[in-house]
Amino acid sequence: MTSFVIEADGGSRGNPGPAGYGAVVKDAVDGQVLVEIAEAIGTQTNNVAEYRGLIAGLRLLLDLAGDGAVVEARMDSKLVIEQMAGRWKIKNEGLRPLALEAAALARRLKVTWQWIPREKNKDADRLANEAMDAAAKGRPWRLGGSSAEPRSSGGGSGTSGARLSGSSIAEPSGARDAGRSGSPSAGGSSHQAATPGSATDLGVPAEDLLLFDPADYSRDSRDSRDSPDSPDSPEEKTPAAATSPGTGWRGATTVATSLLLLRHGETPLSVERRFSGLGDPELTPNGIAQAEAAAARLSRKPYNLQVIVSSPLRRARVTAEIVAARAGLEVVVEEGLRETDFGDWEGYTFTEIQRRWPDELAAWLADPSAAPPGGESFGVVAQRVEATRDLLLERYEGKTVLVVSHVTPIKMLLRLALLAPLAALYRMHLDLAALSLVEYYADGPAVVKAFNDTSHLH
Repeated sequence: MTSFVIEADGGSRGNPGPAGYGAVVKDAVDGQVLVEIAEAIGTQTNNVAEYRGLIAGLRLLLDLAGDGAVVEARMDSKLVIEQMAGRWKIKNEGLRPLALEAAALARRLKVTWQWIPREKNKDADRLANEAMDAAAKGRPWRLGGSSAEPRSSGGGSGTSGARLSGSSIAEPSGARDAGRSGSPSAGGSSHQAATPGSATDLGVPAEDLLLFDPADYSRDSRDSRDSPDSPDSPEEKTPAAATSPGTGWRGATTVATSLLLLRHGETPLSVERRFSGLGDPELTPNGIAQAEAAAARLSRKPYNLQVIVSSPLRRARVTAEIVAARAGLEVVVEEGLRETDFGDWEGYTFTEIQRRWPDELAAWLADPSAAPPGGESFGVVAQRVEATRDLLLERYEGKTVLVVSHVTPIKMLLRLALLAPLAALYRMHLDLAALSLVEYYADGPAVVKAFNDTSHLH
């Protein structure tokens, strides 16, 4: 028996236009509204507002019941339900961050996904209309359904504006624009969260289970078909048939593209802890040994490397070539995987830079948009790495790809997967020849499955 029900909705008057969302959490037994929330979000599209409503509803439930709660998530947006169930791909890049955020929240719960007709989503629809009324006036929505000055925000998961049951509720004062995403004319479909198959005796070394789930080797591979992100009519929103249900955070109908991220081996500059950007030092004998240890690990199950790509810089390229020789693969060089250009700081230690460029170093440490003298900022590197990631995911969809690179690009890929800010770069440490793993799914989610694993070096 489902313990809770989330009903969420969102829309805009104009698509894009003044937008808002609403969400309620109900007791699944008696239908009592336990808590509700709505927010005016300025000018947005229908789909953005719908996702924002779902995210707010998931946060409300986590605040109310905590991790592991059983819930049925209901929306009259076929698009959101099918994407969250893993049956439709996310082709609109503007929706991807929202879908990833919703998926991360859903992963903490036991969710089933169900589309419902709009007439059965009246509570969330009403709240969304209250919020859109406020957005149309250029003002935030507040408790009671009127537009007023902004209220102070609270902590927690960002649901401090939620209204508990029993508060006065105003009726909606307007209907949504006809341009809002349509929904099927009849019937609803429920998507039960799937449980991955249990692992068998795979003969996989224990250290390698840090990087891959045992269930990944017994799960069938299935393709997920494309679907439009913003269909305007029901006939354009026919979902692909699926042979098994999906989960709220990883679609069982998709196959991961796995990026194994390997930092290069030791160089003379890394031994002396000197900034090493676009300079091209060679690997030390110890660095070669580190690369060979990584190659030995990656040549056995469960890795099954299919592609090896590398930064053009020698320390990464040689590391990649050592692995490639064991794997029987060629190395593909990708310019976008090169290290940050540290400009005038190349070859200096942190202490030396602090003495010669104290103001510039302080600015660089405080602001990712600041660049070393004659170099490039982390913000610029982020754009380059993100573009390279997208290229790799498109070119090698569904494959296991070894990416041999440097500290900054690898941290960037991990940061992007975690939806973390640029400042997170300062909170990560990567050892030489360390392995990390990110898996990307065609319907949107990215999952970091390992970070800074150096067990092959010991």
